[in-house]
Amino acid sequence: MNFNIRGAVIHNIHQMNDQELQQLVQDSIQQGDEKLLPGLGVIFEVIWQNSSTQEQAQMIETLQERLSTTQ
Repeated sequence: MNFNIRGAVIHNIHQMNDQELQQLVQDSIQQGDEKLLPGLGVIFEVIWQNSSTQEQAQMIETLQERLSTTQ
């Protein structure tokens, strides 16, 4: 059985307002449940695909900075 995670996540969140999306992301991160990681990945993919090259570079810079301080 194939399950389209991207499609399911987008279907479940496509009508959420800003506050609901923010709460979803915050709750998913705070819970630390690995089952939520694919959904966060889809959300990040949407953000990435709709970001400018400059915004993408800033995200990568932030990621590199934070990862280097957690090791």
